[in-house]
Amino acid sequence: MFLPLHDGVPLKNMKTPYVTRTVLISCVVVYLVTFFGPPGPDAMVAGFGLIPSVLFGTEILPEGFPFVSEPLTLVTNIFLHGSLLHLLGNMLFLWVFGDNVEDAMGHLRFLAFFLICGAAASLTHAFIDPASHRPLIGASGGVSGVVAAYLILYPRVRIWGLFLKGIPLRLPAYWAIGFWFVLQFISAFFGADDGVGWFAHLGGFVVGAILTPLMRHRYDPVLARAQAQELQAPR
Repeated sequence: MFLPLHDGVPLKNMKTPYVTRTVLISCVVVYLVTFFGPPGPDAMVAGFGLIPSVLFGTEILPEGFPFVSEPLTLVTNIFLHGSLLHLLGNMLFLWVFGDNVEDAMGHLRFLAFFLICGAAASLTHAFIDPASHRPLIGASGGVSGVVAAYLILYPRVRIWGLFLKGIPLRLPAYWAIGFWFVLQFISAFFGADDGVGWFAHLGGFVVGAILTPLMRHRYDPVLARAQAQELQAPR
């Protein structure tokens, strides 16, 4: 287990990470609508969640479902969450890492980046188990792309987090995120809880790593070196 708590990296190119905050608020609002408003959680998941067998046309839902076209569920499922812990975990990762990645990409690029990573994660999950009738929901795939971007952009920044059974440690990003990635990899390939979209996490991470050099602002090695020295200075 790894839960990030704080990184302390200041924003350099913007004052407010509007997209990160908008995604956070959107996920919270959708969660409240899902569990406390019509049409109810089962209908919301069936209507907006990604069901691989439905996406590939081997299974058909009852009339009226899904609420959007099947390809759009690759994106709409990102904003649904199955429990409060599911929501809080994803939003914590997005809160800690998202603002700095948005700062490095700009608002519109970051929005596109997050949605592409989320859709790619969903598609990875669907291809791994195309006959599955279990809905995939959650922002984990998009968040995994954000985590990959953070690792590339700020590998040596020290992150406060809770590790294993809640041990607080302050480690460089490459150790903290590397530990998280190894957990995802082991869980995906060695039979962890099949109720979690582990391959979606891996798919989002890989696509995020590929897209980050293409979607970040122009790279200035002198500025990057100065920022790295500033971030590594004792506090």
